[in-house]
Amino acid sequence: LAVITLVATVGLGACSTRPLQPWSADTPPLVLVPAAQAGVQDQRGRFREVFCAVLEARKDETPDYRECDEALTRLEAEPEGTGKPVNLGAASRPLVAVLVPGVGWDCFVDWLQVSDTTRQHLRRFGYDMLTLEVESLASSQRNASIIRDAILDMPSGEGPPQLVLIGYSKGAPDILQALVSYPEIRPRVAAVVSVSGSIGGSPLANDAKQSQLELLRHWPGARCQSAGSDPGALEDLRPASRMRWLAANPLPEDVPLYSLGTFPEPGNVSALLRPTRNKLGRVDARNDGQVIFHSQVIPGSTLAGYLNADHWAAAVPIARAHPTIGSLFVTRNGFPREALMEALLRFVEEDLDSAGR
Repeated sequence: LAVITLVATVGLGACSTRPLQPWSADTPPLVLVPAAQAGVQDQRGRFREVFCAVLEARKDETPDYRECDEALTRLEAEPEGTGKPVNLGAASRPLVAVLVPGVGWDCFVDWLQVSDTTRQHLRRFGYDMLTLEVESLASSQRNASIIRDAILDMPSGEGPPQLVLIGYSKGAPDILQALVSYPEIRPRVAAVVSVSGSIGGSPLANDAKQSQLELLRHWPGARCQSAGSDPGALEDLRPASRMRWLAANPLPEDVPLYSLGTFPEPGNVSALLRPTRNKLGRVDARNDGQVIFHSQVIPGSTLAGYLNADHWAAAVPIARAHPTIGSLFVTRNGFPREALMEALLRFVEEDLDSAGR
């Protein structure tokens, strides 16, 4: 009960009583343009083909299986697929998924009891995966330096780069900051993928306080440290800050960028995220409980698609290790993440091969 109370208290914006307004200087306009006009390459049709093929092939091998049309949200004007076959065998290049998690990860990762099933699954096909732990209560600039040091410490083999940096939630802005601030890491990076990334921030962060995030240090078994003199995690999640950063920092063109968002159906949001989903809905009902769907897309990236999953279900496996909490509070947390990670790497691999990168 204490853990659940803490989650409800420190969720972005959950403890603020001031309602979000439909428009303010801190929120981006809601007018959308087609992906091509926004400089985004729309590859939702092909990613659907890849994910569906992987999902069906692995349905008896991986947990949380669901039909592909239930796993992906089909939005208006999604392009048709290519009809090309999907490679389900050995990888054509040994890509390594480097996951950069979001706010609070090192506070509750031990409590989550995350298993190694995804890495074991990927290794069957010649891929690999590791988690690059940053300081989850610190600013993107601080975490960018950690990402830079970690990448330069990794062995660099012959041939094209193998690292696929996958940023979840705030991990995505942390990665973009690293690409801009430390260009020396770019030759080692094959691609960057934002998964539920807070690229444009979240209006929920406008009313939250860093001191509320610091409460996560009292989580059972927490390893996270106080941000101390670098209390920038929340500031870097505010829409106005994100927009200023994106305007002032052109993203590099020598690293392929991909975006995979979360846009759940209303009934596919966990009970604990429904209050923040409803609150964020005062700005835009099209959200995953933490971030509006169009704020998850990296400018100039390739759009892979949208998962029919809330913000936590995409990458935080709470219900697997804590089924009682899952049945009562995190009620829609199941998602075929092993198949998803394989599909992401196969999609990126195919795209890199076709581009001759």
